[in-house]
Amino acid sequence: MLSRVKLNSTLTIAQRCICTSSIAAKSQSGRYKISPKGDRPLTYEMANPPHQIAHRKAWNAWNTSNLEGELRPSQTMLEDDFIRRFMSGTWHGMVLSEVIIKRQHNHVRIAAIINRSIPARKMYFLIGYCEELLAYWLQCPVTLELQTTDDRKDVIFKYI
Repeated sequence: MLSRVKLNSTLTIAQRCICTSSIAAKSQSGRYKISPKGDRPLTYEMANPPHQIAHRKAWNAWNTSNLEGELRPSQTMLEDDFIRRFMSGTWHGMVLSEVIIKRQHNHVRIAAIINRSIPARKMYFLIGYCEELLAYWLQCPVTLELQTTDDRKDVIFKYI
């Protein structure tokens, strides 16, 4: 019943190769490349790598909504992003450091270092403007804790 059939097919041979390239799974986020001339300015927050958080630098947002069982972690993250964008837009070109957001119960405190390039009267207006609008949008009291400096170079920690 079974007849002998001669098959003329090519055999595929499985090959195993060894990859000799460098590891591609290295961590890159939060680290800055060294410029060829060494003239890239870094603030203290930027100069410390991410693994130094809680050792040499702090978090940029202080809240407890990421704990287990809390109700609104995604809303808090979106609000923090909105606050940072609003501050950088309102104080256009004047924010010299990271915007630090601290939440305590129902109170939001926003800290930053800004450039002293506008008159004090306009600065007080912008502080009140930011506090009132953010308090209305976030439905909680907001306080701005701003520090001013004359020169941008006062904030630079080192050059790379």
